[in-house]
Order: sequence, then C-alpha cells, then structure tokens
Amino acid sequence: MKRTIGVFDSGIGGLTVVKELVRRFPNLPIIYFGDTARVPYGSKSKEIITKYAIQDTIFLLSKGVEFIVAACNTVSSVCLDKLKATFKVPIIGVIGPACRKAVSVSKNNRVGIIGTVATIKSRAYEKTIKSLNNGIRVFSRACPLFVPLAEEGYIEKDATHTIVSEYLTPILRARVDTVVLGCTHYPLLKPVIRKIIGSEVKLIDSGSCVAEELESVLKNSKSKSANLEIFLSDLSPNFIHLSKKFLGKRVNRVKMIEIERYV
Repeated sequence: MKRTIGVFDSGIGGLTVVKELVRRFPNLPIIYFGDTARVPYGSKSKEIITKYAIQDTIFLLSKGVEFIVAACNTVSSVCLDKLKATFKVPIIGVIGPACRKAVSVSKNNRVGIIGTVATIKSRAYEKTIKSLNNGIRVFSRACPLFVPLAEEGYIEKDATHTIVSEYLTPILRARVDTVVLGCTHYPLLKPVIRKIIGSEVKLIDSGSCVAEELESVLKNSKSKSANLEIFLSDLSPNFIHLSKKFLGKRVNRVKMIEIERYV
C-alpha cells in the first residue's frame, strides 16, 4: 500500500526530521512544507499558532498526504491535540516520541532537555515526561544560540565548543544520563554536543524517534519511486545552502505557495 507522508514546520529545521524519515523509509513519497514567511511560531499567541498549524495541515491534505508529522516543537506543545481533534488523518508531533524514548532509555531517572527559550518556557517536554513517569527528574536548559550556530554551519569552531559547553554544563552537573534535543535544528550540532556530554550519556533526536514510532504504521507501505517535494511560504537566498546541511543532500527544486489561501 502506498502512503504519502506530510511534514510541516515553521521553518526549515523540520528537514532534520525528513532526513530521518528518508533514511528509514527510502521508498516513500514525502511532502514538506516550511512556513518560512511566518517563522518563528514560538513568539506568537496560542490562537495564531493554532491558526497557522491548521493552515499548514490543510495545505498538506490538499496534496493528498495520508499521515502528517508536525515537526515543530511549538505546534507540538501548543495545539497538537487541537489538530488531532480537527482532522481525521493521523497526526504525530515531535515531543511525544522523544519523551517516550527518553523515559524508556534512562537508567537513573535524570533527563536533560535542551531547546529554544519558547520550548523550555512551555515546559512541554517536562510535563510529557512526568505524565509518563512522575519519578523522573527533568533538568531543562534554554540554548538560544544553538539555532544561529547551526544555520551558520559553525560546527567545528572553537567558539561553538565554548558556547555549547557553557549551556550544557549545568545539565551535566545534574548527573543526567539522557539528553533530549528539543529543537529540530540541534541535530546539526550533534558532533560537538556528543564531545561535551561524552559517550555514556544517551542523546535523543526527535526525528529518529518519530521515524521509529512510524515503523509499525509504514513498514508495509510501498511506492515505485521515492519523491521528496518541498514547499515554502518564502524562499530566502541561502535556502539551498542551508537545506543541504539539514537534509544531508542538495535540494534543487522548491515550490513557493501562499499559505494564507489555505483556510
């Protein structure tokens, strides 16, 4: 049975989720929408975030997708339940899968969460983990400089190592044995994060967790040829350059849409 996966995010960070989906399901068609004209969602009101998420979902449905991934931490924390109640297609966010994985692998019940200021302030990861296992202690840390570092490609810079170490030191002092990457940009910084936290601490990437949870749903799905279509609400001059970093390969074709038409 052929399935088409729809993925949306407020920007291009969700391409790291697409990368994991392509890796696990190489023969499935995927349609990605990045709302780059209205990024970031995290600074918007709940009502506006919900409005945007509904528009994003309607657009993907217009393309015939049968499964949707909300690859946006803000949407996943603010209005995922609203989306699930509004639409009949299965919709999965990025927070639940990552939290379930963290709970299952932590041995000492001490989990660290790193994310944007908005995500950490929402306490979405902490609340989800506590709902799964109230005995787990959660240590959260906002890392606002990680996104620009990732987008600039400053992975091997000495300054990046210093900044990442500064952010992660309080979490490591809390003796966590698991750290969750609470932003879809953060997988780009995995090499330097891994150097700082060491090999013993488990690193949880929401993209791979989403792909893992979809295994049972999509394992029997087939397609004659894999196809990735990318749609954006605004195309910046450096998108092609950035997309290669996030997706792991060059994107040669991108389509622009007026997302406000989808109401």
